[in-house]
Amino acid sequence: MAKPRLKEKYLKEVVPALKEKFAYKSVMQVPKLTKICINKGIGQAVADKKLVEVGIEELTAITGQRAVPTKARKAISNFKLRENMPIGARVTLRGDRMYEFLDRLATVALPRVRDFRGISDSGFDGRGNYTLGIKEQIIFPEISIDKVNKISGMDITFVTTAKTDEESRALLAALGLPFKNQK
Repeated sequence: MAKPRLKEKYLKEVVPALKEKFAYKSVMQVPKLTKICINKGIGQAVADKKLVEVGIEELTAITGQRAVPTKARKAISNFKLRENMPIGARVTLRGDRMYEFLDRLATVALPRVRDFRGISDSGFDGRGNYTLGIKEQIIFPEISIDKVNKISGMDITFVTTAKTDEESRALLAALGLPFKNQK
């Protein structure tokens, strides 16, 4: 199997550019993307158990990797929620699949968002990780609009080895994520 296009770009272009920009002494200091976590909370799953299976199938189609159900940690009576009840789905991508997904997200899915002007840079957590919320799963070409009976969103978290938000933003922007106000 060939190396993903984005992985090649990271090794050939991004590493030297970031090394020069932040004056790293070694190539090993350059931040890298370690994993992408995709989480889909399904609130109506309390009433209808089939929604979790639909969410798992959608995430599996989008990522190319089997999604797992997430379960409630504790019971909340106001939400009719019991402990260990399935209430969502999640996937963690690493390696080549992670780069393939990021490539498809930046080049195909995000441009399909209505009135898209770039992603917000307020999702950084202070430790070099970035979380992006997506309101509709239909922006992914793998999802057939005809088969969707309920539009739902998801959270995508990019976990990097960067120490600061500035380094993480530079890494993600170099990998192709379209931030609103590019520097």
